[in-house]
Amino acid sequence: MVKVIGAGLAGCEAAWQAAQVGARVTLFDMKPSKKSPAHKSDDFAELVCSNSLRADGLSNAVGLLKEEMRRLGSLIMECADATRIPAGGALAVDREGFSRMVTEKIKAHPLIDLVTDTEITEIPNGVTVIATGPLTDGALAERIKKLTGGEYLYFFDAAAPIVMYDSINKETTYMAARYGKGGADYINCPMSKEQYDAFWEALVSAEEAEVKGFENNVFEGCMPIEVMARRGRETLLFGPLKPVGLPRPDGSLPHAVVQLRRDNSAGSLYNLVGFQTHLKFSEQRRVFSMITGLENAEFVRYGVMHRNTYINSPTLLTPTYRLEKSRGIYFAGQITGVEGYVESASSGLVAGINAARTALGKDEIIFSPKTAHGALAAYVSDKSVKKFQPMNINFGLIPPLDEKIKFKKDRYEAISQRALNLMSVFCD
Repeated sequence: MVKVIGAGLAGCEAAWQAAQVGARVTLFDMKPSKKSPAHKSDDFAELVCSNSLRADGLSNAVGLLKEEMRRLGSLIMECADATRIPAGGALAVDREGFSRMVTEKIKAHPLIDLVTDTEITEIPNGVTVIATGPLTDGALAERIKKLTGGEYLYFFDAAAPIVMYDSINKETTYMAARYGKGGADYINCPMSKEQYDAFWEALVSAEEAEVKGFENNVFEGCMPIEVMARRGRETLLFGPLKPVGLPRPDGSLPHAVVQLRRDNSAGSLYNLVGFQTHLKFSEQRRVFSMITGLENAEFVRYGVMHRNTYINSPTLLTPTYRLEKSRGIYFAGQITGVEGYVESASSGLVAGINAARTALGKDEIIFSPKTAHGALAAYVSDKSVKKFQPMNINFGLIPPLDEKIKFKKDRYEAISQRALNLMSVFCD
């Protein structure tokens, strides 16, 4: 028996996969009597907009993730493909039709028992997948907090942008740590007074994202970079852009310095230190590309500040999404720190398969980090990650090819083909 809490995309995928493996599944959901602020329909697996499943194609990491899911028998992808509507290179769906189809298929599966109108306040005994989403609160959040340790449950996401290492201009940046303490672990982006002034002007006038009603308290104790900048032209020079202790290799001191900190063990991703922000994504690209060395930066994640309950997964989870200290508790969806609907469903797929295998007395399956599923699972369980930020799938998480391929599209398609070849061993 496998119990799954939450019938969003992750929970539905986890329940489906566990049942397909052969385990009896009980899926719990508090609908229709109670809904979170993000939910409107009585159906399962709600999407916020028709193109929430994002780009298709193997030159895009989320496209690879979706193709892997298709080959692994994903419920979410089957329903998405069946309710697809024209949207160019994106996978857009009829939202109501998609959710209705997921709900109908879950209800019709002979091994899935539904318990609705039930808000779970205690973590059940036995093999359980917790897939309650980024708005988890109340008694269950307190139980999760107790289970994982109080310091490991976050109630909002204040994350800085992350860029691909290969897209940073190394000729105009330099490696150093402030005052030379420790190793030269940071990439430093120096700015002249003229560059800084232009950047400051753009930053203070940039357009912010809309704040939802249930996110009003998100900024307590964590100030967005644009809000800090509006306190005065020089404020950032005494904060995250402070140049003191960071001379250039020639000994001269820049007017301002933006530091980039390594974000994963492979060193393929770097985040902008102190740049938590609530700017619109298009504004982040425009303004942050003015920083020296980031003119052509590839942003794999933009900064966000929104309500998001998630665990500090690298300290807690294995690459199967299982709680390391427990034989039978798994997490899936955005509560694990994966970002996005497709990634949530992907984590549900992996957690569901492994929860069922555990319940049936079989060994867990760990997918290769050279696949999109394996790379995402490896990221959320990477013990070297010290400042964990939720993440979308991106090619920076997947180990590079041994051979060099000049053009990015060709390189990404080759990485995708390698992943699909590796994934074929798990596919029927």
